[in-house]
Amino acid sequence: MTDPAPCIDLNADVGEGAATDDMLVPLVSSANVCAGVHAGDATVMARMVRLAVRHGVAVGAHPGHDDRDHFGRRPLSITPAAAAALVDRQIEAVAAIAGGDMHHVKLHGGLYHQVGGDPALAAAVAGMLAARWPRLVVYAAAGSLFADVARGRGLAVAEEAFIDRGYRADGTLVSRGEPEATIDDPFAAAARAVRMVRERVVQTADDTDIPITADTLCIHGDGPRAVTIATAVREALAAAGVAIRAATGRARPT
Repeated sequence: MTDPAPCIDLNADVGEGAATDDMLVPLVSSANVCAGVHAGDATVMARMVRLAVRHGVAVGAHPGHDDRDHFGRRPLSITPAAAAALVDRQIEAVAAIAGGDMHHVKLHGGLYHQVGGDPALAAAVAGMLAARWPRLVVYAAAGSLFADVARGRGLAVAEEAFIDRGYRADGTLVSRGEPEATIDDPFAAAARAVRMVRERVVQTADDTDIPITADTLCIHGDGPRAVTIATAVREALAAAGVAIRAATGRARPT
């Protein structure tokens, strides 16, 4: 019996004000719709949901910190209860539009990284999701505390890697503003994507390979070359025999 062909989800953050969203959404399999807090508004949310549904792209909520001046990318002091309520409120905003088409939730920016590594925040957000949104797939950083905590609460988790961001040797992302924080060359991004899926490794900023196992690969929709990168990645994955489809997530084995 032969192994099934590999597949991967391509996700993109949309509804954050980029002019290329209409071109990007049809190129991915999951759209993380900004929930109107760190950017966007209800009108943009509705347009992004309609666009995703029209192209058969899975719809997810993309909650972030209420910090428009810094695009939600700064870590902010927040209690576990407040973090859970913040995420819940933003999922509700997207779900009010998407209804039964809601598929996943992926946190944004500073909130993503804080919940990803803080035990109290991870427990509070995962507990809220298990109680309020148990059928949603949770997109979380590959190997993160949040991924493990969410699985422990019975949630399906899709572990995420970033095509267009630089990695450090410890598996964390290179901070924005530092050299090699972003990968802007579409061919380099495409080669990274193929290696992430086929070899389960990513090359770090110091040119070493580290292991990574991902169910979904992110393309930042606000990047200046997002569409070009998505096109190159799709072509490279197809050439490597990799299918693209929305992530179903993996639950903790029983």
